[in-house]
Amino acid sequence: MQVPAILAPVVDLVFPPRCPLCGEGLAAQSGLCSGCWAELAIPGQPSCTSCQRPFDSSTAAGSICAVCLADPPRHDGIAAGTLYNDASRKLILALKHGHRIALAPMLARLIAAQLPAEVGPGWLIVPVPLHRWRLWSRGFNQSALLAGELAKATGAELLVDALVRTRRTPTLGGLGRKARARALAGAIAVNPRRASRLSGARVLLVDDVLTSGATSDACVGVLKRARTDKVVVACFARVLDEALDLT
Repeated sequence: MQVPAILAPVVDLVFPPRCPLCGEGLAAQSGLCSGCWAELAIPGQPSCTSCQRPFDSSTAAGSICAVCLADPPRHDGIAAGTLYNDASRKLILALKHGHRIALAPMLARLIAAQLPAEVGPGWLIVPVPLHRWRLWSRGFNQSALLAGELAKATGAELLVDALVRTRRTPTLGGLGRKARARALAGAIAVNPRRASRLSGARVLLVDDVLTSGATSDACVGVLKRARTDKVVVACFARVLDEALDLT
């Protein structure tokens, strides 16, 4: 929640601004210290025109990565605010498990900086859904928090309940590609009440972390079957270890 400007001095007096990663004093209640900002890995150019996977500087603009050539994705692009490293991991853990929901606006700003210029009014912003039991136990959907902030930043419309999880799914870590697909089969569906809104729509699908892509791919699949026109995937942190050396 944004603190009203008139109350900011009082809040700063009671809760002195600190960097959420290292605890160093800050001038304001948002952002990171300069040292921690430098620790974030921001995806650069050139990158794959299909999935935005960063390339080295010698790669020609307009190239497509080997992964997308071998298995063309169903999505229409990926916009990642950062590459997953120790700094981005700490921010995600603070948001998701530390209940530091005040971090959502900052994380969303980093995502917004990577979005295609076309994302804006006329688009729908849809978060990756949580199962209701996980939502009740955590108290919030971190992807929905990021989606709400992106809606404010872009002028697109937030459709928070466009997708639903029909059943709980196991943790996907350690599973192979086929096992992940089996675990997610039928677990994500379009909310019947929102199906008409999705038909022909341009959608920004929002998640906190993009790891293997299995969850986002399941979401893209059901959105495409709902006859959406375009689906771009947005996330705060994307796991691409081989690209970290290129930042």
